[in-house]
Amino acid sequence: MTSVPYPTLLPFGGRVLDLSRPHVMGILNVTPDSFSDGGRFAARDAALRHAADMVAAGATLVDVGGESTRPGARPVSPLEELERVAPVVEAIVAELDVVVSLDTSTPAVMREGARLGAGLINDVRALRRDGALEAAADAGLPVCLMHMLGEPGTMQLNPHYDDVVAEVGDFLVERMAACVAAGIPEERVILDPGFGFAKLLGHNLSLFKHLERLHVLGRPLLVGVSRKSMVGQALGREVGQRLYGSLALAALAVGKGACILRVHDVPETVDVVRMVAAVSAAE
Repeated sequence: MTSVPYPTLLPFGGRVLDLSRPHVMGILNVTPDSFSDGGRFAARDAALRHAADMVAAGATLVDVGGESTRPGARPVSPLEELERVAPVVEAIVAELDVVVSLDTSTPAVMREGARLGAGLINDVRALRRDGALEAAADAGLPVCLMHMLGEPGTMQLNPHYDDVVAEVGDFLVERMAACVAAGIPEERVILDPGFGFAKLLGHNLSLFKHLERLHVLGRPLLVGVSRKSMVGQALGREVGQRLYGSLALAALAVGKGACILRVHDVPETVDVVRMVAAVSAAE
């Protein structure tokens, strides 16, 4: 596995994770319209049971999202998103030993989620909504900044790159600088290249192939490719048939130095991570 150029112990609210080894982040969409599991875990009790299953399977983070970011998803008001997310965050924090991640771009959700005990803000818009930088700074939590051009509803309309890896890196550098200016130390930043967001298949594959180039940014990398269209397009598979392709990318991502894998299929991905670690630890 690729060595990392940053201190590996990172506080996530009341917990500390050692990022010298890869961690699995389980996806928990409390939305009716997410691309893979929309509606299955929208109710609080169902969401809590699924979170418990993922933690038992080895997830050290659970990413709770109340706004779908699939292309064409309808906008969600801050109040509606908060009503979806807050009860689930509160229940998980009370019941489970896991870092709760807030998959949100909404300042009100960041503030309330942090108050309820969340440990990470994971924003696909890289804190570009009005008030998001200030809310994240006030929360005092680590933030994950993702690369995306435009908004989810329009991001796939003919995206263009001359050098996708360099341009993704430049965007992330700019957003890190904005965080520092807002009072969020660089040491609290995690970076996500944004696979599937404003990227066609060729962009995604090239970005993944050259993922190591992003280590020059000096921050932990989160990779989210689980069940995404890049797997479907490369293999000709529908959403429900993308497990094996997703696991192949998980193994490759670990080998390229990713420290957090954001996935739907936690038990299978944990096995991949453990197997790669066993080989890496051998003489």
